[in-house]
Amino acid sequence: MNRQRTEKLWRQEKYRVMYYSQKHYNQLRQAMRDQLSHEHIEQLIEDAYQQTPTDGSKRNACQHMWGYFRKVATLEEKQHYEQLLQDGDSATLLCFLQQLATHYHVTYLQESTILQNKGY
Repeated sequence: MNRQRTEKLWRQEKYRVMYYSQKHYNQLRQAMRDQLSHEHIEQLIEDAYQQTPTDGSKRNACQHMWGYFRKVATLEEKQHYEQLLQDGDSATLLCFLQQLATHYHVTYLQESTILQNKGY
């Protein structure tokens, strides 16, 4: 039961952690493989949120989420995504990704805290 709770937490926080810090994301991936305690995972996640996101970490997280839509998005959606990525306005880009997650019924992303208007 505790392991399921930890896995659910990681699923929900994964892209938000990546947004804040690739280093912490990598540490958490390893911690999950090592099956560290739920409390330890929570602490690592909180540590990640103390970091200041870089333009690169924000971009990387958005590109990973875009991967869910790359093959299904319309040409207009692809162009809009590319423009938002180039503009570097991560709040608008995250909002667009949230709209796509809803439109294409990507539950995994819909459940991610980064796209629930509290993740950035």
